[in-house]
Amino acid sequence: MHTLIVILHVIVSIAMILVILLQTGKGSDIGAVFGGGSSQTLFGSTGPTSFLSKMTAGAAILFMVTSLFLAYFSGTGASRSIMKDTPPVSTSPAVPAPAAPVAPAPAPAAPAAK
Repeated sequence: MHTLIVILHVIVSIAMILVILLQTGKGSDIGAVFGGGSSQTLFGSTGPTSFLSKMTAGAAILFMVTSLFLAYFSGTGASRSIMKDTPPVSTSPAVPAPAAPVAPAPAPAAPAAK
């Protein structure tokens, strides 16, 4: 399942790059820089959305969904070890073993009388 989503994610990423690069800019005419011959508004005309705009929105939505699934799958995997002889280390914090009781130190002996 994880591999299928990774492959779909890569395909959607490439498709989104291609669809974005195929679109023309809103001010693609060099005369639009100086205000000559442009009948568009400041941010472009507000006509109906083109097919490429709809494809971009669909690819972006699919990209976000596959990103969320990949993030979910990467966080819920079982811990694996590359070492064959040792078990995997748990991610929970280790509980320290209780300390052994320490016997009190003996009192110093009184100095000998001369």
